[in-house]
Amino acid sequence: MNTMKLSQKTLAAIANKSKISIPNYDRENTEIGIVHLGPGAFHRAHQAVYTENVMNLSGGNWGICGVSLHSATARDVLTEQDNLYTLAILDKNISYQVIGAIKEILVASQQIDEVIARMSAVSTKLVTLTITEKGYCLANDGSLDLNHEDIKHDLSNPTKPVSAIGFIVESLKQRKLDGVNAFNILSCDNVTGNGEKLRRAVLDYAAQIDGSLRVWIEANVFFPNTMVDSITPKTESYTIESVSKAIGAQDNWPIQREEFSQWIIDNNWQGERPDWEQVGVIFTDDVEGFEKAKLRLLNCLHSTLAYTGSLAGLVTIFDVISDKGFYQFICKLATDEIIGSFIPPKELDIKAYGNQIIQRFLNPSIRHLLAQIAWDGSQKLQMRLLPIIRDNIKLSRSTELLCFSLASWFEFICESVKNNKEIVDPMAGFFITMAEIHSDDVSEIIESFLSIEPIFGEDLINNLIIKEQLINSLTKIRNCPKKQLSSLIESL
Repeated sequence: MNTMKLSQKTLAAIANKSKISIPNYDRENTEIGIVHLGPGAFHRAHQAVYTENVMNLSGGNWGICGVSLHSATARDVLTEQDNLYTLAILDKNISYQVIGAIKEILVASQQIDEVIARMSAVSTKLVTLTITEKGYCLANDGSLDLNHEDIKHDLSNPTKPVSAIGFIVESLKQRKLDGVNAFNILSCDNVTGNGEKLRRAVLDYAAQIDGSLRVWIEANVFFPNTMVDSITPKTESYTIESVSKAIGAQDNWPIQREEFSQWIIDNNWQGERPDWEQVGVIFTDDVEGFEKAKLRLLNCLHSTLAYTGSLAGLVTIFDVISDKGFYQFICKLATDEIIGSFIPPKELDIKAYGNQIIQRFLNPSIRHLLAQIAWDGSQKLQMRLLPIIRDNIKLSRSTELLCFSLASWFEFICESVKNNKEIVDPMAGFFITMAEIHSDDVSEIIESFLSIEPIFGEDLINNLIIKEQLINSLTKIRNCPKKQLSSLIESL
């Protein structure tokens, strides 16, 4: 372990010793202008970095207060480092940058009053979020789930909220009472129509509190849709060791990501914000087009590699994509069944984008675990894969490779249940109780999965062509030894 620790006092020494990029703005006197709910790995590698780079260019009071809703880990570790941490860009060229944009971290479960005070402060112009779709507390119809335990708690105790929605509305209520302008709210979650979904949740909640508050929020708060992208593996012990060695100081909470980074924001909003366009953020009228491109190319291919690679006994994305058979399969899936399933945004060369994504997977410096990507398949595939199948059916396009990908998820779940492996998925308990999972009858297994209407809907349940392709795919997977799966997938 290094004797010197990363801190505000050691920044100059670190920069002199290792030539690492450090904050060049007056960090001490920079005010907090952004409150971010959910300061996890992705936020620290993405939105915080864009904000850091803006302040390095032109200053501004855009310091970030990170609010962790539950865990105190980020606060406890980063406070010891004056909330500084290192971003490691691991790609063909490796670089390091100390990020200072986060000035404060609060833990909502322990510091409720401080969080509401910070969000209500005149200096706070923007609230951003990475809380995952679960944090929006939505029902299946897209409305706020009034039976959600957190929402029930908050409606009964509005000044002591536990949910992100409760904190947002309570702080907006306080701003309205104090005559302070509303902040805008920017969801940065990997969720389709994230701004619209968050807006619905906030307005539904406000309506339960005070109808006039709902009207005020609707008139004064903007909820732009966004799309974010950068492969960001979680911090491991080797990350801490390698980064600390590179900067010549102990950093106990660094973050790693690939060089590629993308942030697309709807430009239909008003109000103060950092000049993010100076550092590569794209403001557009077609966030949905960028979102579809990412979900269908990056995310669909990612999930496909995770499930097929796991069945082959591989560990990381790089392991899978480095195999000739898997590489050719992914390229064919992209060109034959994904590109052409939707209209891309005018700003995007879709073929070049698809090629770029596959090249990103070939980055040996990013150790992205298949097990991590495989999490929450019952939710992810509803956004990443099933819409492509549906659109290709409408367009009379092929769905065979997509069905092989979906069948791989079925088999991944079956193997996990049979081998008593942990399944990280909201429907894990349901899968464990599915008797058909233990069947040797492939048709029975396909019928059982497709009958889960919340995932597949009646259209796919009753589609005989899709059912037949899934049966054929699962049969091939089950008849193929693990070591030969690459050859099978290459032949498709």
